[in-house]
Amino acid sequence: MMTEPQPRAFLSHPGRVAVLIGVVAQALFSYRLTTPGKIMFDEVHYVPAARKLLTLAMPANTEHPLVGKEIIAAGIALFGDGPLGWRAFSTLAGTATVLGVFWIAWLTFGRTRTAALAAAFTLLNFTVFVQARIAMLDGFMAAFVVLATAVLLWSMRARTAWGAWPRWLLGSVLLGLAVGAKWTAVPFVGYAGAAFLIVRLNDAHRSRRSVWWSLNARGHRHWPGLAAVPALLTLGLVSIGVYFATFTPALYYHDMPLRLDGLLSFQRDMYAQQIQVLPRHPYQSQWWSWPLMIRPIWYLYEYVDGANRGVLMIGNPVVLWGGLMAVAACAYAGWRDRSLHLIGAGALWAGAFLPWIVIPKSLGFFYYYYLPSIFLPVAIAAALQRFCKGRFARWDEYAFLAALALFAFFYPILSAAPLATAQSFHRWMWLPTWP
Repeated sequence: MMTEPQPRAFLSHPGRVAVLIGVVAQALFSYRLTTPGKIMFDEVHYVPAARKLLTLAMPANTEHPLVGKEIIAAGIALFGDGPLGWRAFSTLAGTATVLGVFWIAWLTFGRTRTAALAAAFTLLNFTVFVQARIAMLDGFMAAFVVLATAVLLWSMRARTAWGAWPRWLLGSVLLGLAVGAKWTAVPFVGYAGAAFLIVRLNDAHRSRRSVWWSLNARGHRHWPGLAAVPALLTLGLVSIGVYFATFTPALYYHDMPLRLDGLLSFQRDMYAQQIQVLPRHPYQSQWWSWPLMIRPIWYLYEYVDGANRGVLMIGNPVVLWGGLMAVAACAYAGWRDRSLHLIGAGALWAGAFLPWIVIPKSLGFFYYYYLPSIFLPVAIAAALQRFCKGRFARWDEYAFLAALALFAFFYPILSAAPLATAQSFHRWMWLPTWP
């Protein structure tokens, strides 16, 4: 006689949990996606650029590469030139980001509960929800970075070279696409190579082998069959090749088509636009203020679609502020325990955030913190797994419930829900620096 599967048995299987989380994320991101029914915030740049790309009319929004605008254009082609077409693929990027975080945590720590918590905190982090419902480039860039990180970890866990090499190639392709969406992803190509070498050298140290052994292909538990030089060359050449391949549509513009011999000069033009000095903006902020969430941004606040509505780009305080403590806890415990897993959980956030300290941009905005905010849930889940034991064993559940409660509280000004009056936003303005 067959018995019904128990809930605990169902939820212990990572694949089933991932499917459940993916369905919930996609439903949440898609609900009332077409509200507002007008272009908001930076959609004013990317939707017109996608329209021109779709018709191959002429270059537009030339300060950024093409991948994100190509994806938006695909949405317009499939679903029409309206809010659904503009934002449909952003929801998929958001869901991919949530699932990517799940697999990063699962591949790193090997526990479904830890992975599910990381994905849940990602889903409840307001930044992911807001970016999953707007036609901007950051959502696509972040999705490719997160998926590339997961795939490269998957490659590291392969048992044979036949398993490791295809995954390494796929990770390289995804990194090329990430850079093709936005240059913010460039450091992650270097991080992937550095992580390969650090893990291999750590393995050599633990097994008392030579550095030369760590660079060769045979006998390795991590990335079996991958020698260092071919692996790093593949990473660089494939990601660069994929990046340049994404400019193919520009070769066929009706007006001012891009020529192959002008591809490198076009990169210089993009860089010049990235570092140009821009006038002051009321929502600008400094990089050091982003982790503290001092100056969030209204993507929308006006009377539209028959009601007062707002979309505030802000983070969940449990995730953004609690995540900083989690990063510190991972760094401390990782150093004390000599655990690359814990150090890596904190390093994902640091690696995404540190480049903004040196990037020569004249203006900064809170939404630049989007990618670092995605990696905070990994550190939170890792810290909860490490420290929530004994009488603190259920603190991870309390943290989740707190994040869920704040998501429900802030939902009206994250989702463009109708507000009672034009002054209703004061209910959510906790700090004097919040707009």
